[in-house]
Amino acid sequence: MNQYLANKQLDFSQALEFFKKEIATLRTGRANPAVLEGVQVEAYEIMNPVNAVGNISVTDARSIIIVPWDKSVLKNIEKAIIEANLGLGVVNEGDKIRLSVPALTEENRKELARRLSEKMEKTRISLRQARDEVKSKIEAAYIAKEISEDDKFRFIKELDEFATKKNDELKSVKERKEQDIMEI
Repeated sequence: MNQYLANKQLDFSQALEFFKKEIATLRTGRANPAVLEGVQVEAYEIMNPVNAVGNISVTDARSIIIVPWDKSVLKNIEKAIIEANLGLGVVNEGDKIRLSVPALTEENRKELARRLSEKMEKTRISLRQARDEVKSKIEAAYIAKEISEDDKFRFIKELDEFATKKNDELKSVKERKEQDIMEI
């Protein structure tokens, strides 16, 4: 791998990891604690993520249980989840909160698939920008006579192959998630 691509390889990987984290929060028909990632709960006069104030577990395909470590924050957890508008049923059972994941309607599935495609397109743009930066550095090195014309073409070919591989990886991640969303 050439040094220009090696220097930017982290950007490609970070774009894919960010995409994976983003789509983990998209709700599928199954219970997944990742849907609670962005929920902030006020506890002890500061905002905390849900997993910092309680234990989150999945009991079956349609239920998530949150057991707070301190029972005094139970109401705050319930309030934060309701305000996050995640489309989950919230039941306060006194010592824990049960979240029920309703079955997705066809309309919901199509909306989630659309949002998934939007997130994928943003990631593709990030990958394209990283590719363009590497390509411009290779071309600048050629103009500055730091590399030969053969090296320039070899480096660009290597870059294109790497970018194609990353785009294929992105597409397969998206297809797996889309399959989870569309699964009844």
